[in-house]
Amino acid sequence: MIRRAIAGSLAAGVSVLTFRFVAARGRDRILAAPRTAPGEDRLGPALDALGGEVVRIRSRDGLRLAGRWLPAEVAAFGATPWAPGPWRVDPHEAVLLLHGWTGSCAPDLVELGPSLRRTAGVLGLDFGGHGGSDDAPTTFGLREVEDVAGALTWLGERGIERVALVGRSMGGITAIASVAVLGDGSLAGVDADPAAAAHVAPPRRPRIVAIVADSVPPELRVPIAARLRGPARRQVAGAILGSAARTLGADPRETEPIRVIGLLEGVPLLLISGEADTTVPLADARRLAAAAPAGTVHWIVPGADHGQAHEVDPAGYETRLTDHLRAALIVARGSSPIIAARMPISGGVDDRASSLED
Repeated sequence: MIRRAIAGSLAAGVSVLTFRFVAARGRDRILAAPRTAPGEDRLGPALDALGGEVVRIRSRDGLRLAGRWLPAEVAAFGATPWAPGPWRVDPHEAVLLLHGWTGSCAPDLVELGPSLRRTAGVLGLDFGGHGGSDDAPTTFGLREVEDVAGALTWLGERGIERVALVGRSMGGITAIASVAVLGDGSLAGVDADPAAAAHVAPPRRPRIVAIVADSVPPELRVPIAARLRGPARRQVAGAILGSAARTLGADPRETEPIRVIGLLEGVPLLLISGEADTTVPLADARRLAAAAPAGTVHWIVPGADHGQAHEVDPAGYETRLTDHLRAALIVARGSSPIIAARMPISGGVDDRASSLED
């Protein structure tokens, strides 16, 4: 009896130590994301073909960030159902492209830059700890919001007044968190940096007028659990995040999408999910869409895994993004002779419901 009790206590102790070891190991991995993605070193010729300008940007918390600016293509492009004339590029508008957990902005720029720059200039940003930016832990939006704040300042200094955020996976998480934390820029006094010197006039802050968030989970434990094996994966993922919070001195779960997405009222939001996503299962994606503000559009792409919607349906993907971004930008411009009486967001999907799929 006593032996069994001692054996049980030892087994429990070993189990606790194992759990803590797994949590610590997982914490170290998620906080140290790979700077470059597999195959990224072969993108040089494609980036050179895009052209643009390699830039350095200062994050609001002082990090030096790398990025690439692609000027808009000013040629006239085709009409849409809500804008019968050709699209007119406005030099005061831009798209801020935000990458995922692994690698830099280069793959997203090569994949989406040619299409996005037909609507506005595109700034691809390397988060801290990624690509050519300064070292920093990866925090799934908690501190990456400071990088977005720095990018908005950089854009504002160059006369940009309206910005759309386009992010995939962690980039989508950060896009949602950025509006919740920084505001959409419509209330300058509220959105100003409280740490800025009172006698220094801040640069004009661009307004965030639209968000596209691709492959975004409701909670951070969802994608982490998907990478784990064995039972109780979501509980282990929670322990990993708890350990990360203790290391960082702040909890990344404070700005996870399900907690803050309701604060995006008034900012047109397009959520994109892969029907075959094994990292963010469709049931979880639908939970996030159900919590989103009225007018949010949820597009589910058949057969697409995590972050693969564009690869599966490039034409449909680019049309969705283009229609969503241009509609939002035209509304933000104010009075315009090419605006229809009622503009559907994202390819004619009714924007009156809180979450719509097709």
